[in-house]
Amino acid sequence: MDIEKIKEYFKNDRYAALTGIEVIEASKGYCKTKMKIEEKHLNAANVVQGGALFTLADYTFGLASNTYGQLALAINGNITFLKGKSEGTLYATAHEEADPKRIGAYHVEITDENNEVIACFNGLAYRKNQQIDL
Repeated sequence: MDIEKIKEYFKNDRYAALTGIEVIEASKGYCKTKMKIEEKHLNAANVVQGGALFTLADYTFGLASNTYGQLALAINGNITFLKGKSEGTLYATAHEEADPKRIGAYHVEITDENNEVIACFNGLAYRKNQQIDL
């Protein structure tokens, strides 16, 4: 698997690009990304807004679920926020829970630079009969 091809394909995810998410690693059923916390990510309480955390997790989940070259789209996603964070860098790591067929289950953990867990996300992806060039 060519990580540059994955980055190129997902460059079309314009919303994720606006947030500044970067792909660090990717392999079959796995992905790791990072997002440096900026002012634009903070809510009125001065911590990273839940939508920014959800976007980070969802994007990482999307990358991991598409690493087989078959178009996979989210059909469910939920997140639990465990800790507020106002500065630093966040890392999201997505792991496939089982060998995927039509439905793929993924767990994403968001941590900070000290490896403290900030949020946990679970998602389900539906695999369509459409190939993507990865």
